Amino acid sequence: MIIGMVIEFVRLNLISCADIVRLHNDQQVLRHLPLAGEKFDIATSRKWIESKEQQWREHGIGPLAIQIDGQFAGWGGFQMELGNADLALVLFPVYWGKGVVICRMFIRKAFEEYNLESITALLPVSRTKTKGMQRLGFKPEGAVDIEGHQFIRYRLLKKDTRPHAIDEGDM
Repeated sequence: MIIGMVIEFVRLNLISCADIVRLHNDQQVLRHLPLAGEKFDIATSRKWIESKEQQWREHGIGPLAIQIDGQFAGWGGFQMELGNADLALVLFPVYWGKGVVICRMFIRKAFEEYNLESITALLPVSRTKTKGMQRLGFKPEGAVDIEGHQFIRYRLLKKDTRPHAIDEGDM
């Protein structure tokens, strides 16, 4: 944890639908969400939250809301995608500089709490800055097509992680 910044994870169903709608309608955020629908309203938000809760029920892992200093900053965590525990992270632009810190926290959860052996991350081709993925230890595996959109899949194996790479003190 960074001094002066408190990051907490809570279930998405504890966050107001209005906050989630605001995130999913932010034009800067949408630029990197090629699978997002055209309209994200309160009804869509409720269905979306339920689909994320279903991930928890079916797989024992799922996305979580991220709060920074008590404010809803976005969501992230793991969901099953193409047979893999895939790390997703969607933040309001004001929090984009916190992504690596948050990813390290999720990586720790993946390997220490959830006891996963491998995780992936799918980045849309619109994400041109990927050095953070390498710093976290992810290695590119190639392109993946989902619903007609191209993504680059990165993978991180538990056996390849260095303890200091996910140590909070290193953040």
